[in-house]
Amino acid sequence: MSEQPPVPERDMLPRPPAAQGEPPGRTPQESATPRWPLPPKPPRDAPNVLVILTDDIGYGASSTFGGPIPTPTLDALAAMGLRYTEFHTTAMCSPTRAALLTGRNHHEVGAGRITEGATAYDGYTSIIPRSAATIAELLRLNGYSTALIGKYHNVPEWETGPTGPFDHWPTSMGFEHFYGFLGGGTNQWSPGLYQGTQAIEPPRDDPDYILEKDLADQAIAWLHRQASAAPDKPVFMHYATASGHSPHHAPRAWIEKFKGRFDEGWDRLREATLARQKACGVVPENTLLTRRPNEIAPWESLSADERRLYARMIEVYAATVAHSDHQIGRVIEALREMGRLDNTLVVFIQGDNGASAEGGVHGEANELLFMNGLAEELPVLLEHIDELGGPMTYNHYPVGWAHAMDTPFQWFKQVASHFGGTRNGMVLAWPERIGDAGGVRRQFHHVIDIAPTILEAIGLGLPAVVNGVAQKPMSGVGMSYTFTDAQAPSARKTQYFELAGNRAIYHDGWVAASGPVEMPWAFSLELMPLDDSRWELYHVAQDYSEAVDLAAQEPERLARMKELFWIEAARRQVLPIMPGTANMPGPPKPNAARGRSEFVFYPGAVRLPPGCSPNVANRSFRIVADVELPAADLGGMLYSQGGRFGGHALYLLEGRLVYHYNLLGRTRFTVTSDACVHAGRHALALEFRSDGGGYGRGGDARLQVDGHEVGRGRIGGTVPWILSYTEGANVGLDTGTPVSEDYRVPFAFEGRLHSVTLNFI
Repeated sequence: MSEQPPVPERDMLPRPPAAQGEPPGRTPQESATPRWPLPPKPPRDAPNVLVILTDDIGYGASSTFGGPIPTPTLDALAAMGLRYTEFHTTAMCSPTRAALLTGRNHHEVGAGRITEGATAYDGYTSIIPRSAATIAELLRLNGYSTALIGKYHNVPEWETGPTGPFDHWPTSMGFEHFYGFLGGGTNQWSPGLYQGTQAIEPPRDDPDYILEKDLADQAIAWLHRQASAAPDKPVFMHYATASGHSPHHAPRAWIEKFKGRFDEGWDRLREATLARQKACGVVPENTLLTRRPNEIAPWESLSADERRLYARMIEVYAATVAHSDHQIGRVIEALREMGRLDNTLVVFIQGDNGASAEGGVHGEANELLFMNGLAEELPVLLEHIDELGGPMTYNHYPVGWAHAMDTPFQWFKQVASHFGGTRNGMVLAWPERIGDAGGVRRQFHHVIDIAPTILEAIGLGLPAVVNGVAQKPMSGVGMSYTFTDAQAPSARKTQYFELAGNRAIYHDGWVAASGPVEMPWAFSLELMPLDDSRWELYHVAQDYSEAVDLAAQEPERLARMKELFWIEAARRQVLPIMPGTANMPGPPKPNAARGRSEFVFYPGAVRLPPGCSPNVANRSFRIVADVELPAADLGGMLYSQGGRFGGHALYLLEGRLVYHYNLLGRTRFTVTSDACVHAGRHALALEFRSDGGGYGRGGDARLQVDGHEVGRGRIGGTVPWILSYTEGANVGLDTGTPVSEDYRVPFAFEGRLHSVTLNFI
């Protein structure tokens, strides 16, 4: 802390002695040099830091790493900086993001699974402990302005509601400003946004609105505010884009740019991508193309309809990635125009894991089917081919493209045992300090190494105590030694990988791998036996793509590597391992709705997430709205859950009471009252009696006004597990997308709504 300048001598009026118990901070009577407390001050010439993280983009997707999708922004950053070709993530979003922000392995900070799959075991709680302060908090305490724009998938699910607690939201984890969304993904056309901890809605009067552009606008506006108000204060921004992750949404003009670009199919694309990767130096010349797994059909074996559909799906995906790169370019250009780019450390991680295979064999027009263990048939998908990428779909491509986007590696997202799940392209640029512009770096590194690299670049160490809490050591190692020496041996000698039972261990140029336990689209409810998966062995110092399994030739080495994995697993809080997607035994997650049979909602209750909303799946229930109607022909929402891609809603439409059940967009059921509800105060009710006896069974729906039946109908089927993981419950209006196409959001209730009560019966 710098000393204060001397204060000129001056006459001091006599003051009485400080009273006993006077608040601290008052200047003693005898002092002639009163001082203000100093704000934290960053080191001299501290750089700005911009950490960009895209979502579900594999190593072989972008042009920067030999892929088929043009990414000129990432290309330009690579030309002024360094490309890292042996950089790794954890194979899934929440774990990677926790590791990135803390510099610790994901299990060490409770992020062994995504937040929605949390369990009570220490490595899997989804609770990042205070003993692992984020890089944002460390920089904030050292005089940086901090912001997170985009995706944050590290709030425990039960803390995502309007009552918090907000201890693990971005604004309590070191980010002074947050604009973005929580959870794995969101609708680009109708996102579930937050500013700070306040739910907000996107503009309804902009026909061209799309989230990716909005995020760039918000990032640029924040950078402008900081530079205007405090030009000498460095900034740290974590810019986490939405594109790449399903749903794949992009403006129509961007989609059309890719028409016909993928007609040759995923097998030839992999071959062409590997050739480009060798030509641009991001894989060694001797790299082999790993084989296509049996779970993926050869492109030539597909029907003409399948090829047409699948080609369109990857065209849409390519458009989302290219459009996102364009918006990121606007943020980079803003830094350049302000004269701040040269002294900005830019870390651009292409993907938080490998490309996603969660679209299954045929892909999806509505991802919520996958979340419920269901799939769409090919004829249904073909019906929606022209809508893909637009607001009427929640689409994802088939698994063959995930494999191709991870060229030259085996497997894909979730499969932490192999590089298809964990190896991601990374570019690091710092024009003022990195001289080897356009260089390639082949040192083995992991996402936990980013936080210590930022500290090294700024000249800071990890404090022993942060905000009164003793800190765990960082597991990461700094990468600044690679800035000037392309041939330096890797500082990371050992790294374990584990996710959903898929396991690997890297040590000194070798990898032992066991997985996949199950396919990412399997959605199994059974615990997968770990002993059934065999171990493989790869000499990755010579076999870049893990193409040649040496387990049979080197059994002793494999045994030593397996033992090393279990040692690391015990050290890093990995045990007990959670195999597959099934829930492990143990106490259920905290949930404000669990155990309640009655929910009373009042006007203003909107965007209530699943953790504090009633789960009506496979249940009988009754909804009663206490309303006053000044006229008989009014409309508006009483109660809704979910939206266009799955949900149910009770509302008035032109005076008639309506209950609409949207079965994941594939089937819709509507029950309407026989007549309009007349003016006055009424109890408007829906009673649903489930058939029972299994997941997704139907039931009978009855509408009532003041206890008298006014309509009945049959709901032929219901969702097995979840209506929506992105759109919550609303009272008095609707948010996001409409449950029924009979109305448009916000569809605010036109009468007076006193309350809505939902009871399980």
